[in-house]
Amino acid sequence: MDLVLDGDALVDPTRVGHKFARQEVLRRAGFPVPEFFCVPVEAFDEAVARTPDADGIRAAGVPAELVRAVLERFDELAGPDGLVAVRACVVADSDGGGEDSARDPFAGLSDSFLYVRREDVPGRIADCWASAFNPEAVLYRTHRGIDPRSARVAVGVQRMVLGLRSFVAFSRDPRDGGDRCVIAAAHGIGEGVVAERADIDHFYVDENGVRAEIVRKTRMVGHGSLPAEVPAELRDPPVLTDATAVRISELARDVAAYFGAPQDIEGTITADGMIHLLQARPVVLPAERAEWTNHNVTESFPGLTCALTFSQAQVFYRETFADFYRRMGVPAPVLRANEHHLRRMIALLDHRVYYRLDSWHALHDRLPGFGFLRPTWERSLGISDPGGAHRVRPRDLLRSLPRLALLAIRHPLAHRAFLRWWDGFAAEQQCDGDAETLVRTYRTMWAEAGRRWGVTIVNSYFALVLLAIAERLVAPELMIGLLSGGPENRSLRALRSAIALSELVRANPRLCCDVLALDERRVWAMLMDGGYGEAERAAFSEHLRRYGDRTVHDLKLETLTPRQQPWLLLTTLRPLITARMTVAGSVADEKAAYRQARERLRETVRGPLRRAAVRVVTRVLRGLVKAREDARFCRSELYGRSRQILWRLGGMLAAGQRLDDASEVVHLTVDEVLGAFDGTLIGEDLRGLAAHRAWEMALEGEHLPLPPHFTTEAGACVANALPAHRGVSSGPLDGVKSLRGIASSSGRVRGEARVVLDPAAPGVSCDGKVLVARETDPGWLFLMLTATAMVVERGSPVSHTAITGRMLGIPTVVGVEGATRLIKTGDQVEVDGGAGTVWLDA
Repeated sequence: MDLVLDGDALVDPTRVGHKFARQEVLRRAGFPVPEFFCVPVEAFDEAVARTPDADGIRAAGVPAELVRAVLERFDELAGPDGLVAVRACVVADSDGGGEDSARDPFAGLSDSFLYVRREDVPGRIADCWASAFNPEAVLYRTHRGIDPRSARVAVGVQRMVLGLRSFVAFSRDPRDGGDRCVIAAAHGIGEGVVAERADIDHFYVDENGVRAEIVRKTRMVGHGSLPAEVPAELRDPPVLTDATAVRISELARDVAAYFGAPQDIEGTITADGMIHLLQARPVVLPAERAEWTNHNVTESFPGLTCALTFSQAQVFYRETFADFYRRMGVPAPVLRANEHHLRRMIALLDHRVYYRLDSWHALHDRLPGFGFLRPTWERSLGISDPGGAHRVRPRDLLRSLPRLALLAIRHPLAHRAFLRWWDGFAAEQQCDGDAETLVRTYRTMWAEAGRRWGVTIVNSYFALVLLAIAERLVAPELMIGLLSGGPENRSLRALRSAIALSELVRANPRLCCDVLALDERRVWAMLMDGGYGEAERAAFSEHLRRYGDRTVHDLKLETLTPRQQPWLLLTTLRPLITARMTVAGSVADEKAAYRQARERLRETVRGPLRRAAVRVVTRVLRGLVKAREDARFCRSELYGRSRQILWRLGGMLAAGQRLDDASEVVHLTVDEVLGAFDGTLIGEDLRGLAAHRAWEMALEGEHLPLPPHFTTEAGACVANALPAHRGVSSGPLDGVKSLRGIASSSGRVRGEARVVLDPAAPGVSCDGKVLVARETDPGWLFLMLTATAMVVERGSPVSHTAITGRMLGIPTVVGVEGATRLIKTGDQVEVDGGAGTVWLDA
């Protein structure tokens, strides 16, 4: 048996363990690893054979022949007066496991001794052998299902490097597996970092730069492993400069690249600034997580959602965002490589629509300058604690600026061209005819939309840029007032058309009385027969032609709109009639809100240049908000034409005995409906399929709700993970007296709360009340019009709720998590739309 090992023998993990085999491999590859030699595991085997317990091994000590060999090699390594580190390592077993192996890091369970003098080396070798029987090591092996008696220990003797600063670095973030290097550093030796006996600074290094968390440092572990005080001049500055942190991160990434897996490295820095690598082991990363949220998306798809709606929404997100990324300069090969993310941007969990955030991040991180926008974007999704703004490398931003500038210059023309295209294209689409015509129309319509709709998301991107800039120039409560006014958008025209109809109804006493008192279908039939006058019939018909696709939840294909059931329009007019709203009053309120904001701007922002910058930014942002609302209206029309086609096809399936009723079509996917006529349908039992999905949807509707934001293990079956999350709330605790959200429309109101979960429920009215809801969509306008304030769980400063609140001039707070749970109908609440607070009476 070789008494000591060096050279080629040091790369054999079955004799020296993975810890030392890795160090030798790295040293040979040119990494800065101090020289060492090993006492092989066979020496441990002989010691255990003589006395198989820790006390006996220490008492027996190291055989004289081995002592002579070790001390001779010590003199060559460190010199007679030198110092070494003596470390133990459990060697690899027959299948490759063992300390510091890829399968089992086993970190910190074998003993190490620093600053060891020549005469103490034999005793420390015996201590390392005895550490195989440490209680914590025995417990760890038992927990892992490993025979605690099977551990076999090799010992390494390494030249001691007298470092002034020490660190532990992870090539990837061990908390979430993120692509950033995490460094913990302290003055003194590494034991201070590993054993937390020193005050530690933390550094996070990624492609955007270095972020540091610096503490005041008083404790360190000095030479001889003794506690010491940090010198006064070193207590406040960071342990590492940014440049040194980057060098350490590059070393960690180089080691990870060499081994082909994330690594945890330990090292020290000497007085000359040289970094010495003392250890490397695989990082134990958490399982990758899939992150889900339904904040923001519930504005479009609230509550339970049927298969037909979800399958169409999948197509919309996949095609339109692919077009958006192409327009933003994401290369085609990158998009192809991320096709799986495009296909899972939204998910259906318990028949509710959720965003899959990890896929959104993977795609959005490809956008130029997104690090700057990310906090604003995350707040728009209702993430209550977004990370700080990611640093954007100047060269990356400069490289993307020409394309962004060109896009920004061309965008107004591009968006106007989109609106002209859609108006002409939509007018040409035939939503009736035989099945062949309907299927062809549907496919053509969505193929064209997929090629063009990305421009509307480019608009949202630039709106996000302007919003992020505005947040840095002016207080949110002032900014939201300045966003009032501006050019009239299509959604606002629809609203004011409805207000005009309510004025027309009030001017006709018989019609007004009948609308408020009689059955809507009967009144509508009389209205269309000219029973209330030709002018009234023409006005209602024209409104229906222009705005018939707008209603509550109009993106859900299971929801019928006034285009299918025109008498619904009368139901929505009732609160407008009783509130005696006028178009002139609506316009005046909006202008007044804008004038007040301009006055506050002059009072609070003294610098003329800053004031001018605020005006320019908010003026452009108002234009982008108008374009966004115009696009949303077009989207309602796109979904409206899709609804007409798919329901007509559903009627044909019912006539052909494939469904019991046309309404069952909502429980089929778009591909299944079209496939029934294309010959691409797999199977024939559409009736049974629809019935099963309807049953399943009703069952899931009885489940406790999933939280608005949660994670599951990536790659695991999602359905199996959901039961653990049902009924779990991420909102504030019951009993709170105030809630916070995002300030969206200024003003302060005190009044009675009206919690609305279903705006279509009979008798729902918010007349003179504070509207409290989970989310809203354009179809809620008729409730909003008569409310005194709005408190909504979802949304952002540029969401539909916020825009409407500013348009109506009523205090509005969005992003108030748990509002519908904590506030009850009839509660007295006070809403401060400028501060983003909601106070509840005790």
